Amino acid sequence: MLRCDVLIIGSGLAASTLALSLPERLKVLMITKKEPTESASHWAQGGIAAVHEADDSIEAHVRDTLQAGAGLCHEDTVRRVIAEAPRAVGWLIWQGVPFDREGSDYHLTREGGHSHRRIYHVADATGAAVQDTLLKRLAACPNVQILPWHIAIDLITARKLGLAGDGVLGAYVLDTRRGRVETIAAGHTVLATGGACKAFLYTTNPDTSTGDGIAMAWRAGCRVANLEFIQFHPTCLHHPKAKSFLITEAMRGEGAVLRLPDGTRFMPAHDERAELAPRDIVARAIDFEMKKRGLDCVYLDITHLPAKQIIARFPTIHARCKALGMDITTEWIPVAPAAHYTCGGVVVDEHGRTDLPHLYAIGEVSHTGLHGANRLASNSLLECLVYGRAAATHITQSEPAPQQRLPAWDESRVTDADEEIVIAHNWHELRRFMWDYVGIVRTNKRLERAANRIRLLSEEIHEYYSHFRVSNDLLELRNLVLTADLIVRCAQARHESRGLHYSRDYPGLLAEARDTVLTPTAAAAQGQDPDAAK
Repeated sequence: MLRCDVLIIGSGLAASTLALSLPERLKVLMITKKEPTESASHWAQGGIAAVHEADDSIEAHVRDTLQAGAGLCHEDTVRRVIAEAPRAVGWLIWQGVPFDREGSDYHLTREGGHSHRRIYHVADATGAAVQDTLLKRLAACPNVQILPWHIAIDLITARKLGLAGDGVLGAYVLDTRRGRVETIAAGHTVLATGGACKAFLYTTNPDTSTGDGIAMAWRAGCRVANLEFIQFHPTCLHHPKAKSFLITEAMRGEGAVLRLPDGTRFMPAHDERAELAPRDIVARAIDFEMKKRGLDCVYLDITHLPAKQIIARFPTIHARCKALGMDITTEWIPVAPAAHYTCGGVVVDEHGRTDLPHLYAIGEVSHTGLHGANRLASNSLLECLVYGRAAATHITQSEPAPQQRLPAWDESRVTDADEEIVIAHNWHELRRFMWDYVGIVRTNKRLERAANRIRLLSEEIHEYYSHFRVSNDLLELRNLVLTADLIVRCAQARHESRGLHYSRDYPGLLAEARDTVLTPTAAAAQGQDPDAAK
């Protein structure tokens, strides 16, 4: 059994910020499913939103966030996070992140939904630059140990062990290279596992975005909220060899326009803000035009800029497209929407605390109230920074879970899997029907079809999980099916069209904006209890 003061599950910006913000007296163990760089944070292209210039203001950033969130943002959260943004970015600069400069000041860009240029960036690979910087700093921290190729199986709670209370005591973790399950006891456990966009057939996210933290928190007894709000990024590169490559929104901020194959610009007919409308509006407009005209994609045109400027501002996109035979300085870029961000998640407070003692959730896995019904561009990395630092402060000042001997993982009643092809088939089926039935435009009938298929898959996967040794693929599929079920249940509970959730059966907007909060029942938690299955 391993022991640590703080167990961090994940390695993205929220996790890295937390680890670097904790005092050296605390022993920190960070586990990550693959290498530490393989996170959604590392893939982020756009940047981090924070007020900097004199003609901008905190109030303007707040207003833009509330408007994008379609009335569902928690205004107290929005104001707290945005007020903290300049200090959070300053902390990154102090860590050594090389944000782009223009003369003696920082070069700021603008993205959809923002009224001013306020996006700090490093060319078009901000996430990679930030994460590379922080991971180098972490490598020099004597109190932080990173374990790659480890996937969390489930949280260990006092309730599961029959102890008093319901706090989290650690987690069971699978070392995927050695095929061995380890028991980790922790004074505090932090979920920083990212979102669940791999539930959909087309996504801009890495393979690690499988809803692990959401599923584990739900099984442990935590509430989740607003999972119906899946943000579909309007512009994912449409190419058979680049299904998950994002074309940053900053390109539209620099004047790129969306065109039909015949060259017609269509966004002004959908919204007065045209290409700079919030993502939900742009994604629905593209989806509408594609379905109306039977198109596989539309096109993004930035050829109005000088070639040198395009290459300097978007070197990553230019290089990737060039490798695929496209020159974005002279050619339009084929794009289509793809699942990009999970706006809902595990319910937390201003410190990142969940419903269970000693358990925190930060980053995309959480529901803080910042994003409402639609996340404003470049507020996601900001949320990771602010809540990573807030959680570190609270953990430092809090009593840890009591130290005790935790039982080892029991594999005495399971065998090696006989037909792992079942996992691959179920994975593909899930992602296909989630895309078809729970995508950009929804109906009651489509959601019910998805719910029926999820029930069948859940039974099959539970049976498989109960009888065979765990593997990375099985654990991800189990988590993804459960999270997909929560997404559908949230969507079925919302009888209106708001932000990212658009229903043909409920096209109007209700007078009062309310969060969709799901609470696990004791029976549901027991049915998903891994210890009951093993």
